This record gives sequence, structure tokens and C-alpha cells, in this order.
Amino acid sequence: MTATAFHTLALSPAALANLERLGYTEMTPIQAASLPPALLGKDLIAQAKTGSGKTAAFSLALLANLNPRRFAVQSLVLCPTRELADQVTLEVRRLARAEDNIKVVTLCGGVPLRGQLSTLEHGAHIVVGTPGRVMDHLDRGSLRLDALNTFVLDEADRMLDMGFFDDIAKIGRQCPAARQTLLFSATYPEGIGKLASQFMRDPVTVKVDAQHAGAQIEQRWYEVTEPARIGAVVRLLEHFRPASALVFCNTKARCREVVAALQGQGLHALALYGELEQRERDQVLVRFANRSCSVLVATDVAARGLDIASLAAVINVDVTPDPEVHVHRIGRTGRAGEQGLALNLASLDEMGAVGRIEQQQGRPSAWFPVAELTPAAGGPLVPPMATLHLQAGRKEKIRPGDVLGALTADLGYTREQIGKIDVNEFSTYVAVDRAIAPQAAARLNAARIKGRSVKVRLLDGE
Repeated sequence: MTATAFHTLALSPAALANLERLGYTEMTPIQAASLPPALLGKDLIAQAKTGSGKTAAFSLALLANLNPRRFAVQSLVLCPTRELADQVTLEVRRLARAEDNIKVVTLCGGVPLRGQLSTLEHGAHIVVGTPGRVMDHLDRGSLRLDALNTFVLDEADRMLDMGFFDDIAKIGRQCPAARQTLLFSATYPEGIGKLASQFMRDPVTVKVDAQHAGAQIEQRWYEVTEPARIGAVVRLLEHFRPASALVFCNTKARCREVVAALQGQGLHALALYGELEQRERDQVLVRFANRSCSVLVATDVAARGLDIASLAAVINVDVTPDPEVHVHRIGRTGRAGEQGLALNLASLDEMGAVGRIEQQQGRPSAWFPVAELTPAAGGPLVPPMATLHLQAGRKEKIRPGDVLGALTADLGYTREQIGKIDVNEFSTYVAVDRAIAPQAAARLNAARIKGRSVKVRLLDGE
């Protein structure tokens, strides 16, 4: 048995059996470093990137502390965004299957309070939420933390970036003093130390190297002048033709500028930044994940917690001044043993930041001329799928199988023509082959799902 096998940990036989069923046998580096002290009840500051297995690390620790027979909130996990909170909730539920009836509740903005209030009235063991909405429930008295034994701050650096320091500190003060605090962060800005000193007790600090295997990600740099920067993004996309690309900008204004330029060139690009309403944000993320949109242009804060499988390329329009953030950005591609492509634009003014990245990565940058970027053969870069938006969701008891059945059994489309189906509380999004999308939307509008008509529209070019 290796030192990184889960069986080396002081976990219950039921928890170990569940891990085996889920295919978890070996710990990732962050799990091997953080779980032994966390399971001993120590406070913890753990530095690791997204996708490193940190969610399972803190979930296993908080579940080990949980008494299922005590029907009160015993764990609170704070996350920067609703998307990350939803991902964490799913993972906690998967890992909690070893125990009967563990109730996990998600508390985030962008969702009506009424449903959350009624869920909390019925009780919960674990709450996962964003700071603003958790504060709201604490102020209303609908959330009580007197039974809390584990407080988790997930992606603490991004919560600080988003201005949540005071909210986090206020929530921390409402937790019992004799609790365990687990703080996870991809980078280690000044505010982390300040948070730790306010309400952590002799925390153990663990850090897992954020570097990515050089062979896994091909990284290319292009020197640009400021006026030519956005045109160079179009050239990169037309030259490399990635099936999906995440394009990072340092500011919201740059995001808008880049998206307008890409859409002007006929590319299927969408923007993700802080001011979007939750409904718009949901639609953008769904369309990028289901291959209806080829290019997602985002700021670092907005993209945090976003986990897209098989991302072909990352493009950095601006160089980030923080080298750890750069490593975090490019680590979105080249996952699960796949080859990734990181394409970076830099002006002369940014060479100091490039130097810091080279120092962090321990190797010089590979530079290529912009002049070599010529449109590759294959016509316009068009995503293979398009998204249908159905104005009905979980509230109307809609399930993915109902939508699939309506499109295949009732309307005669093949299973291969239907992609990912996402059912939200009030909406359902279904990816279909782009060639059939307008016809499928019209026919589904005239059909019935679960015996009722549902309003359907095609989300394309919006």
C-alpha cells in the first residue's frame, strides 16, 4: 500500500468503500498534504490550483467531523461564485453517500430567497454558499451557526479579489470559537495572512507546486503593439482553429472590446465578467460547456471556479502582473493527459511581467512572429452545436430524459444529434446539432413535454 492511498487515512470503512466506488484510490498531492493534518482537527492553509482535488480534500475532512444524527448546520463552505458553490455541493453529496441522509444546502445570490428559506426551515447538516447570501441569511436569522464545527474558505484569494474580506470576517465572528477552519487558495496574496491572523488557530500551511508539465502545454508568446493586440487575437483563432478557447483579459472593458471584435469577424464568442446577471451568466457558461460557443472571453475573477473538460486553448490577451495567476490561467488547458495550447500576447510595456512568469516557471519564453499567423483552411470557425432554451425546469418536474424523449421518440431526431442537457430550477438548455437547430426549436415549440407545451427559443448569435 502506498503512502498516497486513501486507506492510509483515518477514515471510516463506509467512507473508504464509497471512495473506491467513486474510483478514488490514490490521493492527489494536495489531498496527501492536507488531509492528515485536517483529519487531526488542525486549522489549515492550503495552496493549490483549481482541478487539483482540493474539494475532495476539505469535503472528506468536514464529513469526518459530522454527526448525521445531529440535525443542525455543522459545516459551512464559502465560495466566490455560484458556479463553484454548485460544483462543491455536487462533490460533497457524492462523498457523503457513505452516510445516510446527509443534507447539503446551497445558498447563493441570483436564486429566489423564498425557496432557500423553506429549505433551511427543514434543516441541513452542511451549507455551501457565497458570502453575500450567507450574510443575508445570518442577518435574517434563517441560518444559525451555533452547532458549526468546520468552516471552509474555498478559493479565498478570489473572494478577497471580489471584496468579500469584511463579509468573511463577519461570518467568521459568528462561528463558534472552538471550530476548525480550512482555507484553500490558488495564490497567496497579502489578505490571506490577514484573514488567518483574525480567526485561525496555529494553522498548518501546505503548498502544492502549481507548475504544469511543460510537455503537456505548448506555450507560445507573441510580441504585439497596443493597437494590434485585439487583431492578433482574431489571427490566433483563425490560425490555430481551437475547438474551444478561453480568452483571458485583465479588465471588463477589455473583455467587451475583444468580444465585439470577435463577433464582428463572425466568430461565436461570448463574454463572462462580474456585472452579468445570473441568468445571462448561466446561459454563457452552458453554451460554452455544451460546444454551442467556441470562444469564452473572461476576467480572472469571473472565470474562477469554471471547470471545462477538454479545453483546447487558453489565450492571454493581457499579461497578468501576478505570475501565479498566469500559471493558474494556462492550467485550464492540457488536463487529464491531453495536450494543451497556451497563446500569450505581450507588449514591450509588459516584459517585466513576462520576466516574472519566466522566473516562476523556471524556463525562458518561446517567442514567435505574429506575421506567421495566417488563416488555416476549413472555412469559418463555427461550433458544432447550438442551444435551445426551454422555459421550464426542475420546478415543473422536467428531467433530461423528458427532453431527450421529446426530441428522439416524438420528433424523430437521433441520439447523436442531441448533446448536453442542463436542467436548472426554472429553465432547461439542450444542445443540438447546429444543422437541425432552427427546425428543432420550431418543432419542439409545437410539441408537448410531459403532456404540456413549453416555450422554446434558439440561443444563437446573441
